[in-house]
Amino acid sequence: MGQETKRRATYEDLLALPEHVVGQIIDGELIVMPRPASPHARGSFSLGGELYGPFERGRGGPGGWHLLAEPELHFSEDVLVPDLAGWRRERMPDMPRTPFFTLAPDWVCEVLSPSTAAVDRVRKKRIYAREGVRHVWLIDPELRTLEVYRLDGHQWVEQGTYSGEERVRAEPFEALELELGVLWLPEPKGP
Repeated sequence: MGQETKRRATYEDLLALPEHVVGQIIDGELIVMPRPASPHARGSFSLGGELYGPFERGRGGPGGWHLLAEPELHFSEDVLVPDLAGWRRERMPDMPRTPFFTLAPDWVCEVLSPSTAAVDRVRKKRIYAREGVRHVWLIDPELRTLEVYRLDGHQWVEQGTYSGEERVRAEPFEALELELGVLWLPEPKGP
């Protein structure tokens, strides 16, 4: 018998998903995940809050960025939804009023969970490199780590891995000293 050919996912497949899930198309495959659990949501929300004032609004920092939570990115046939993304205003002076973006961000952050870590670390990072995203951050709320990568040519170069309560100045937001402890849920209190 011949090999069975799997149908490539389409944007219509994404639109047909229920609202309580997040869908992406990676290498022609529809990937569906539940909405994130609280450690994931806390990490993403807290990091966005820390960056918004200094980098989006220019309060206590240099400004010059457009930052978004969960933007939909269309790169050829791939449709990705990073947890956070940012574009330098010199590349995207005005935020378009559109449901998705085709201009690659300058920075993305993926908050890892057990169900997404392999996809985020390998498949999505490969697409981000192909599209010229300059910086990728990976946050693991369970391990309480931040990994910082910079694109050099077509390869990711690790700039550092930080953990726990460290204070970090990380590209491309090194103007801000980020206190990692604000990204994590407090440890559960015993009985």
